[in-house]
Amino acid sequence: MKYGVYSAILHDRPLPEALSVIKGLGLDAAEVNVGGFLPPIHMPTIDDILTSDDARDDYLGTFAEAGVELVGLNANGNPLHPDSEIGPSTLADIERAITVANRLGQTRVVTMSGLPGANASAPSPTWIVNPWESSHLDILEDQWDRAVPVWRDLDRLAADNGVQIAIEMHPHNLVFNPATLERLVERIGATNVGAEMDPSHLFWQGIDPVAAVDHLGELVVHAAAKDVRINEAAKIHGVLDDRHTRFTGDRITRLRGGAAINKWPEGSAWDFVALGRGHDQDFWNRFVAALARVDPDMAVHIEHEDESLGRIEGLETAAEVLLTAARNT
Repeated sequence: MKYGVYSAILHDRPLPEALSVIKGLGLDAAEVNVGGFLPPIHMPTIDDILTSDDARDDYLGTFAEAGVELVGLNANGNPLHPDSEIGPSTLADIERAITVANRLGQTRVVTMSGLPGANASAPSPTWIVNPWESSHLDILEDQWDRAVPVWRDLDRLAADNGVQIAIEMHPHNLVFNPATLERLVERIGATNVGAEMDPSHLFWQGIDPVAAVDHLGELVVHAAAKDVRINEAAKIHGVLDDRHTRFTGDRITRLRGGAAINKWPEGSAWDFVALGRGHDQDFWNRFVAALARVDPDMAVHIEHEDESLGRIEGLETAAEVLLTAARNT
């Protein structure tokens, strides 16, 4: 098993310093963002790496010098977004991530399935969560029909480059749980598409991530370590809590297309928290053990989004839990 950090949380510092932080946590791997929602801060020479062996070797040398292994690239975003400034460029980022992964000897690219609009002319994505009546199912079926050719081509590109695409099962995407992941794999006849197993997005849906790993088996090709705490407010607001508000000033985090991350509700139904603050050490022991049963060389990367902890404090908290789970596996 390989244990590391998804380095987006360390975009406030250059790559060598970020790798030094990761090494100081007792971890030995890093997953790097190469486009999608966020720019490739920790791979600024991505275009050079695609064409220059010297640029490629220099980049990999940064990891070797730090004693941290590059294990996976991340291009999370919506490749099916109907906005012409978002969907096509995100899809191009994923395609570029696959080709640069091949150049760097990487075999995993993390991304999301994406989500189209309610019809071919809709200006924004539409997430059909519960198609309880026929018009909703009509929309959902049409969305899948439009997604399949895109993903069939991505699967083929991944196969040509020796890469597995690891899909993060995430809300506001066609693929957001094990059933929809399996649906995509079946619909496109995938050979090189699997799951990035991130427990945080499953917890709030009421899914047991360990059971999900056991169910998906070899379709799990990569993993994230991020926790969720279900709060008392869920008894009133449920887990589909939509009371978000907008950040202002310095707290605004811009995404592709001019969107921004919103502020979480006060008294929220659930929160992203550091490992161990939502689910105890026993859970993380069982989760890591389940991943090891699927692939003893699986990579598991901490993704820190706990608003109550600073960047380093949150990583330290998560690393302690993850490394304890590693020792118990």
